[in-house]
Amino acid sequence: MNNYKSRWIMATLLAPIVVGASSMRAQEAANTTLQAKTKAAKEKAKAESKAKAKEEQTKADVVARKMKEPFWKRLDEAMLEQLGTPAYTPPAPGATPPPRRIPPAPFDSPPFPASDWQIGGSTIIGDPGELSPYPLMQAIYDGPGGQAWKDSKIQIYGWVNFSGNISTSHPSKTSENGNFPLVYDIRPNRMELNQTVLYIERVPDENQTDHIDWGFRISGLYGLDYRFTFSRGWFSGQLLKHNSYYGFDMPMVYFDLYVPNVFEGMNIRIGRIISEPDIEAQLAPNNLMASHSILYGFDPYCQEGIFTTTKINNEWTIQLGISDGTDVAIWQDDPGRQPTGTVMVQWTAPNQMDSIYAGDNVINDGKWGYNNMQQFVGTWTHKFNDKIYSATEAWYMFEYDAIDHPTKEVPFQSGSFPVHNGYAPEWAVVNYTMFRIAGDAFFTVRNEYFNDKVGARTGFQTQYTEHAIGITYWPDKLITIRPELRFDHAYDTNAYNNGTRRSQFAFVTDVIYHF
Repeated sequence: MNNYKSRWIMATLLAPIVVGASSMRAQEAANTTLQAKTKAAKEKAKAESKAKAKEEQTKADVVARKMKEPFWKRLDEAMLEQLGTPAYTPPAPGATPPPRRIPPAPFDSPPFPASDWQIGGSTIIGDPGELSPYPLMQAIYDGPGGQAWKDSKIQIYGWVNFSGNISTSHPSKTSENGNFPLVYDIRPNRMELNQTVLYIERVPDENQTDHIDWGFRISGLYGLDYRFTFSRGWFSGQLLKHNSYYGFDMPMVYFDLYVPNVFEGMNIRIGRIISEPDIEAQLAPNNLMASHSILYGFDPYCQEGIFTTTKINNEWTIQLGISDGTDVAIWQDDPGRQPTGTVMVQWTAPNQMDSIYAGDNVINDGKWGYNNMQQFVGTWTHKFNDKIYSATEAWYMFEYDAIDHPTKEVPFQSGSFPVHNGYAPEWAVVNYTMFRIAGDAFFTVRNEYFNDKVGARTGFQTQYTEHAIGITYWPDKLITIRPELRFDHAYDTNAYNNGTRRSQFAFVTDVIYHF
């Protein structure tokens, strides 16, 4: 018992010493670990600092090298670099959206042609209007004076658009235009250079509200598509006198003035513009498919004048304009060259799921001229979700006192001469429905009805329907590929294959290369 008691007393006396020794060893181990972690952190920070310094030095060396390189070498390097850049990069989780004083853009562009709700003849009021540089501009930025170019906000860029089609129609001995009234690829079973386009532009910053800003655009277009963009008096001799299949036009030449303190901002556009309405556009990257609807092929294209766009609030935008008519130069003698009004209204739903864009695009006496049709037009766009949306456009157009043959005042007609004299009306409706199938691609379904009641637009007094499906795919930032299959039918007469068939199948595809 005494022995056990002695051991118990000894253990009790030694326990604090043992515990203390153990704590000291644990503390020493913790200190050693902390020192190791601190040393590792310092070494990592040092390595990162060296890597960052090396990266910055490499960038500085690249900048210095490019400053001395010839322009064409910088352009080649920029193209190779951007060819490997994805067209669409999803935002990082929690990323701050780009600065703008209006709701976030409803669509991703790319792959869709536009990120905002449809509106023509204006910039997007409330958006800073920033455009990431394409290769041509990047090569300029990387060279001498690059910073001055950035500060000026002037950009130069463009694209080349080729297409090809396989059709059940064929050219004839009298006309190559066997696909007509399919546009723009009117010649069947061939490849075409549709458009080579160059822009020089400055986009005003319409996000800010503290000062007046300005901008401009000068465009040049060469290719088959000039046949559908020119106005009488603007390079029109290429087609109206010589029937050239390739030619030059300048579909947009205008100046923008942004005034921030009129309601929530006003854009004043002065010059030659593409007509404000329409889901589609003359310039290839702005379209949902390779080919155009019949509806788009035969309504107003360009106007010259002064056009105002005023943002009342996030729901309502009003456009008022005055021009010299439709598709006629201000210096051209034509019955359609006369003061012409434009009134368009855009409404956007508060939940950003719907938009209506409608109005009277051409307001004058409606006297028969080169292309003086009056147009009531509207588009409803509905967004189902981030992957599916639909746009439906309808218009009614007419001219008074149309004549079925050339006259001294109207020796040429945009579209065709009507089958009957007198009142010449036509109406049409088209629907586009888009399905996002990948980050860089979407699938499109197009259906339309077109009634050319006296043949004033197509030369055939008939009703048409057109149905098409297509895919838009961006392999990278610079390339867009758009294959499609379409079926056209004329109900009342033979309108296709140079007036010998009522129906036409066509496979159409195009490629856009941005520079």
